[in-house]
Amino acid sequence: MTEIRNVAIIAHVDHGKTTLVDAMLWQSGLFRDNQQVRERVMDSMDLEREKGITIMAKNTSVVYRGVKINIVDTPGHADFGGEVERTLAMVEGALLLVDAAEGPLPQTRFVMQKALQRRLPIVCAINKIDRPDRRPDEVLSEIYDLLIDLDADEGQLEFPVLYTNARAGVAAADPEGALATGGASGLEPLFKAIVDHIPAPSGDPVGPSQFLVANLEWSDYVGRLCIGPVRRGTLSPGQETALIKGDGAAMLKSTLKAVYVYDGLRRVETDLAETGDIAAVAGLPDAFIGDTLADPESPEALPRLVVDEPTLTMEFSVNSSPLAGRDGNLRTSRQIRERLEREALFNVSIRLSTGEDPRGESLRVGARGELQLAVLVETMRREGFELSLGPPQIVTREEGGILMEPLELVVCDLPEEHIGVVTEKLSSRRGQVTRLVNHGRGRARLEVKCPTRGLIGYRSQFMTDTRGAGLLNSVNIGFTPWLGPIKGRANGALVSDRQGTAVTYALYHLQPRGVIFASPGDPVYPGLIVGENSRTEDIWVNPTKEKKLTNIRASGSDEALRLTPPKRFSLEEAIAYMREDELLEVTPKSLRLRKRATAPR
Repeated sequence: MTEIRNVAIIAHVDHGKTTLVDAMLWQSGLFRDNQQVRERVMDSMDLEREKGITIMAKNTSVVYRGVKINIVDTPGHADFGGEVERTLAMVEGALLLVDAAEGPLPQTRFVMQKALQRRLPIVCAINKIDRPDRRPDEVLSEIYDLLIDLDADEGQLEFPVLYTNARAGVAAADPEGALATGGASGLEPLFKAIVDHIPAPSGDPVGPSQFLVANLEWSDYVGRLCIGPVRRGTLSPGQETALIKGDGAAMLKSTLKAVYVYDGLRRVETDLAETGDIAAVAGLPDAFIGDTLADPESPEALPRLVVDEPTLTMEFSVNSSPLAGRDGNLRTSRQIRERLEREALFNVSIRLSTGEDPRGESLRVGARGELQLAVLVETMRREGFELSLGPPQIVTREEGGILMEPLELVVCDLPEEHIGVVTEKLSSRRGQVTRLVNHGRGRARLEVKCPTRGLIGYRSQFMTDTRGAGLLNSVNIGFTPWLGPIKGRANGALVSDRQGTAVTYALYHLQPRGVIFASPGDPVYPGLIVGENSRTEDIWVNPTKEKKLTNIRASGSDEALRLTPPKRFSLEEAIAYMREDELLEVTPKSLRLRKRATAPR
């Protein structure tokens, strides 16, 4: 049996975990010296590379002194917690990576809580040790405080600590060693700590086979691929197996078509997957995440994966605007439903339910947060879908007759001169300051408990208030009794009252009323929001109005009119901007905000 270690990398967004995996792959000898390999090779999705975050958990492996180390790069954002939970089900230990200046942040807390619940041993790496504002001793103290706060036991608190510079591919037992340039041993201390501190997988290598389906992928050659750990026995092509569904009541017999293991970044076909290895198997078209693959003679189900419930929902429906069908080729309710059902199959943190459309053509999609919903919508529009989105709504529940709403821990890292305005804005959204830390370097850390609905639409306001110099992160910490009404968007909308094309003359005369979203030449229709009113009420306007031509005034004089560049929303900003009576029209080429009603009331 091959000696194996299975480890997940835990880190907050942008703390360098994917860069560290790059360095581990290079130093394991996976690539040739002259081989062309792009940076952040594990971020294979276009959206991951564009946003600079990990969205999907991915597997790779390296070999260190005869020991195969299976590495899983986990998402650092709590919105993708479903990926984190099924990742931790595949490993026996975790590598905690923390920025040497920022320290542990909310998403680190979220993932560490899941790891400690599974009693996983930890190897700690304090990364970016070359930062001029590094504070490694304070960060290490904050890590211990975090683990104690999460009820870690004495054994979990006795972990090895390394100091790393992932970009340079250096690890050392002390900060000075990691900063040294000459004679560095690379990541050798990190590999050694993983092999020494994280245990090998347990399980009977000759017992009846047992395999947990922790992830699903699709192959054009063999169909559905089930990815997970081999808990007991072995798996091989042609083997007869029993697929145990749900609580163990249903059992389906099947034959494995192919078995794969990970070799570096490649998934290679093998004749035998051993106990403890992370494998992929084909031939199970009915498998779902959390199912168990077992020996038909002694079928035993493994504990199912438990995933936290969604905190936000959005309604997905067909695009019913007059401009529907111009950009996308996937726009029917059947196509949208099939795509969302496929997403729910591969993503255990997504929940689907019937929407409010009386014809049954809409679906309500539940997720962990705005970012997860935005990533799903962006993926769909790149695939050619057109759809309409309703505003995000929180998921509430009742406990003992009391209405409960989701609560978030918000951590703001910001210049100290902006503490007042941020505190004021979060307080108006029912936030409660729990901690304020100033390290004396001109920046402060503000911790606030705030209801999830209070954060909808706040992130862009936070960036404005801190002049782009602030960092805001949040993580769900449970539910709290309903905290009362929260004031929504203060400004009304400028709404088109007719169909046509926006013209310079009309937009020029609408500018004094507020902020314009449309450009000359843009198509408009009744109900389309073309701007934001400077006052609270909505105004129906005519953005197609042209100048009357006479023998004195000529159309050429329009060239003297100067328009302020229109405000353009990103998908996340548009989702956060919507009011209850508004929809977001999403096509492969356009994002348009509109009113549900197409005529003034």
